[in-house]
Amino acid sequence: MELRQLRYFVEVAERQHMTEAAEHLHVAQSAISFQIGKLEAELGVKLFERVGRNVKLTQIGHIFLEHAKKALDAIDQAKAKVDEYLDPEHGTIRIGYLSSLANYVLPMIISSFKREYPNISFHLRQGSYANLIQSVKNGELNLSFIGPVPNDEQLTTHVLFTEHFFALVPDHHSLAEKDSIFLHELKNDDFVVFAKGYVFHKIVIDACQQAGFRPKISAEGEDMDAIKGLVSAGLGVSLIPDQTLYNVPRMTKKISIQHPEVKRSVGMIIGKNRELTPSEKTFYHFVKKFYENLARY
Repeated sequence: MELRQLRYFVEVAERQHMTEAAEHLHVAQSAISFQIGKLEAELGVKLFERVGRNVKLTQIGHIFLEHAKKALDAIDQAKAKVDEYLDPEHGTIRIGYLSSLANYVLPMIISSFKREYPNISFHLRQGSYANLIQSVKNGELNLSFIGPVPNDEQLTTHVLFTEHFFALVPDHHSLAEKDSIFLHELKNDDFVVFAKGYVFHKIVIDACQQAGFRPKISAEGEDMDAIKGLVSAGLGVSLIPDQTLYNVPRMTKKISIQHPEVKRSVGMIIGKNRELTPSEKTFYHFVKKFYENLARY
């Protein structure tokens, strides 16, 4: 079984047309047909069946396609790692991040890094808290920016900073003129929160329970802008991490919370059982140094 046979097979499977696959690969159609024929002979099964001028996968062809794509992806990643070791300043780093870090933290880090290492590129993927942790563990992502930083024996973690949560209330709220409040002062308010299953949902519920009440939830959202918008529309109050409030939304007021202290750690996670490539090491140590320098001021 040869790599080109797998590449030809995947191309034909996705296009369902021999001629189009040949044109895209810049090879003769006869060459593709010959190599797929050899592949089917080696496997002892038919991978395609003809439908007029097109082809479609057989049942076993669908199964083989799933594994062939994974194999090719793994080989491509391995080749990229080899190339990176030969030239560490031209690597690609796959990074995950939470939506709450997308407007300020991530752009600040990457723009600063790119000024020093312009040839290292990034593949960025936003995800939920649980999804990012799992993607780092299984190797889909090289590292991820996350908060709060989990305590997990399968991960190497580094806390970059700790940020407090503020109450975000509509500007007509009775407490809107205050600079700080006790969280229990909001016990009679409706709350706008992230949907159940999101880490921010748990943070808000836990904080309110620590303050002696369970919040009345009037609306839920799945991203930070949605939560802010719902508060701005007067549908309730919310608790928002400080870094996401560098611009306070219109018709809202940001108020600090005296008690209880509501905060989260923000940092990086990598898989404990994998070695960082040269470009990943460069980025990882750059980010650590970047926040060490910030902490001095």
